[in-house]
Amino acid sequence: MCCAPAIWKAAVAAQRLGEFERIARFFAPLAAPGALGLRDDVALIDGPNDQQYVLTADAIVEGVHFLGDDPPAQVAQKLLRVNLSDLAAKGAVPVGYLLVTALPRGRDEAWLEAFAAGLAADQATYAIALLGGDSTATDGPATLSITALGRVAAGRAVLRSGARPGDLVYVSGTLGDAALGLQALRGELRGIDAGAQAFLADRYRLPQPRLALGQRLVGTARAMMDISDGLVGDLGHIADLSGVGGVIEAARLPLSPAARAAIVADPLRLAAALSGGDDYELLFTAPAEAGAALAALAGELGVALSMIGRIEAGSGVKVVDEKGAALAVPVAGYRHF
Repeated sequence: MCCAPAIWKAAVAAQRLGEFERIARFFAPLAAPGALGLRDDVALIDGPNDQQYVLTADAIVEGVHFLGDDPPAQVAQKLLRVNLSDLAAKGAVPVGYLLVTALPRGRDEAWLEAFAAGLAADQATYAIALLGGDSTATDGPATLSITALGRVAAGRAVLRSGARPGDLVYVSGTLGDAALGLQALRGELRGIDAGAQAFLADRYRLPQPRLALGQRLVGTARAMMDISDGLVGDLGHIADLSGVGGVIEAARLPLSPAARAAIVADPLRLAAALSGGDDYELLFTAPAEAGAALAALAGELGVALSMIGRIEAGSGVKVVDEKGAALAVPVAGYRHF
């Protein structure tokens, strides 16, 4: 009997529910009709004048989503921007947000002043304003949450569930920068020059919500979400909700010069582009005939759009090389539990 506790702990660990299993089991039964079964990143509530309100909430935790010595203004901006990215992925226009802060008791006013200044700067940039919220103290790490509100024409929000066989898969911007940036901040990205490391760290700390792009993709994109937990895993969410399969062509992944240099130095770092989180680029599917229009839109907005794969009948997501051979991806994306 001496070993029973260890065996019990191992059994419990093996049965531990992941994030989406927890949501499905405990919270989905509580969801309102507009909550989309809690399987998208937003809820939709009917509003006046043929509009729908788009609601989303995201939290960031010190030591998990940002580092303790990150500049407080950038922490505030990351917090707001990850929520704006969810609105962008539905094609929504920002309206306002609620803020909840749980800060360590010793966090001083200078930190709060810089944090508020970061929010003020991004409010001006993204035409959004604070509506209210709550604040409390904690003996644990700083935990920060925003609930963002946007609006979109009724029935026009781009959900995760609209992908169809024959669609092409696109992403905005470049992939893997944020995951590599976190490695740089932790001193784990050896062999890369300081300028490249600084670029990657900035991409981790300051995501760029693609609001203008998301709004212009309404009516063209069939399914869309932002990449927060990793490309393979997030395309898996689209495939699952759409009842289709997805194929990613690894050779087509858009990489920044800094990320490319990091991957050349260590090819195993390609995993950052496939399964690293925090890029907050838009991932969407569109019919093949939309290619010319998407190229024109990318040029107009100055945002790179890359076709990286396709949607096909079936289920799941596979990654292939330039010859079509399957590549193993040990981890599809970030897991919270």
